Amino acid sequence: MREVARVLRPGGRWVFSVTHPMRWIFLDDPGERGLLAVHSYFDRSPYVERDADGEATYVEQHRTLGDRLRELVAAGFVLRDLVEPEWPAGHEQLWGQWSPLRGRLFPGTAIFCCEKA
Repeated sequence: MREVARVLRPGGRWVFSVTHPMRWIFLDDPGERGLLAVHSYFDRSPYVERDADGEATYVEQHRTLGDRLRELVAAGFVLRDLVEPEWPAGHEQLWGQWSPLRGRLFPGTAIFCCEKA
């Protein structure tokens, strides 16, 4: 965030999306098991997927909404909007661990719309 703030002009807009932090508390399952909260929202341990050799193939760092907001303010940004897209009406297709069942109950994405102060 600090690097974006460094190169962006005052008043410049920065819009980015992350996995919605609420998503982290649930299992990766598009069915009813995926509605069970099994992790703490406040657990900031990294999520790591490994291959058969134990090498990390995907890593994502969990942050709460409050963590993200504090990071933005510390980097010199003002939050203008936080968009939490709703599951599209009539969309019945599974998408990875996402399904109409889960998507209608909680957002999968958080979109931060910021402006450099």
